[in-house]
Amino acid sequence: LDLLMASNVTNKTDPRSLNSRVFIGNLNTMLVTKADVEAIFSKYGKIVGCSIHKGYAFVQYANERNARAAVGGEDGRMIVGQVLGKNGLMIFALI
Repeated sequence: LDLLMASNVTNKTDPRSLNSRVFIGNLNTMLVTKADVEAIFSKYGKIVGCSIHKGYAFVQYANERNARAAVGGEDGRMIVGQVLGKNGLMIFALI
């Protein structure tokens, strides 16, 4: 069991990092902590970075497959009384 929290780094701009990053919007960051986000999203794969900002968070996975699984698995989830909307979770990718 790895008790160390993930890095705060979620802003790498290389294509591999961008494709394995999940954005969580509409997040009540007054009530949700980094540890909460990591606990919810770690079941989809290795989290290498997690950062919390006012109203949103980013989770950086080791690979794109984990990020896609998280988006598919968490869409519609309720976190502290707020439902992550249809587009509440999305994968950041280069366009």
